[in-house]
Amino acid sequence: MCCSRTRTSWGRFPARGGPGLAPGTLAVVSVMQFAERLTDRQPADAVRSRIDWKHLLGLELEDEGFPFSVLSGFRTRLVEHSHEQGVLDRLLSRLSGLDFPRAGGRVRTDATHVLALVRDVNRLEFRTETPRCALEALAVAAGDWLHAAQIADVPWQKRYGQRADSYRPPKGDVERGAFAVQDGADGFTLLDAVHRPDAPAWLRQLPAVQVPRRAWVQQYHRGGEHGQGMRRREGEDLPPGRLRPASPHDTDARCTVKRGMTWDGYKVHYSETCDTGLPRLIVHVATTHAAADDSHLVATVHEHLERHGGETRRAPGRRRLHLRRDHPGRTRPGHRPPRAPTTRK
Repeated sequence: MCCSRTRTSWGRFPARGGPGLAPGTLAVVSVMQFAERLTDRQPADAVRSRIDWKHLLGLELEDEGFPFSVLSGFRTRLVEHSHEQGVLDRLLSRLSGLDFPRAGGRVRTDATHVLALVRDVNRLEFRTETPRCALEALAVAAGDWLHAAQIADVPWQKRYGQRADSYRPPKGDVERGAFAVQDGADGFTLLDAVHRPDAPAWLRQLPAVQVPRRAWVQQYHRGGEHGQGMRRREGEDLPPGRLRPASPHDTDARCTVKRGMTWDGYKVHYSETCDTGLPRLIVHVATTHAAADDSHLVATVHEHLERHGGETRRAPGRRRLHLRRDHPGRTRPGHRPPRAPTTRK
């Protein structure tokens, strides 16, 4: 139990109180867990029973390790306080004292893709799925109000009662256009009902309601009331892709194209040293949305390195680091799986 608010140099761990595990030890265990692709129970068992792990961590052979639940708590603490970069900074400061990386050395920077854990949808499916998600959230949070407002009538239940990928949209351009316009009118009707004076004010703060409010500004021009004079935004009238969500289920994911590959999700930017005769070290990692420009991170990387290892210069060429996605929610170093480019409508 912590009996004081005094903090260690880690900034988020108590310095006084009962005995606890060193954050450095948990950080090393977390890295080894990722490298060997282990669950939380497996590294806890390895610390208790494997001599090679005990030797690396500097533990006595009689050390009984720690409960596996400590690892999830450690990761949560780092993420909640945005302190994960501090682990890399401390390692980099230590290596700088050993002349790794070298002052004035060369650094290569590149980015790779991270797929969002959502299904890819085109613009027509996005326009249908967005109000459906809002209606589903309102039915759970304020079912009585939704019924009293008489919004979700029989046509709406038929139209939004199932996911957008569960039925085929119209094939003709004219029919697709009318379908999209109807989605827009329904969306504005829903937003008008939520913003009525007699509607509970907290309904407007629901994340599922905020998504169509922002998306409809990006997707439609609204003329008069009740969707009259409404028209779709097309082509250059649409906002840039970096501003438009790729899915209502993950509003931070963006669609982008890089080296012939199209994906919805994010980018992970890696920077590594590349001096001849010295080990290659990953010195900076940053995650952005997929549409972020890679070049915008270069200045940030060099400022970061100069705080730890002196002046740096960018190396000619780039070494591409790709991640392989073996199953949802996990990536590891490897080759990039081939994926045919798709056309977004």
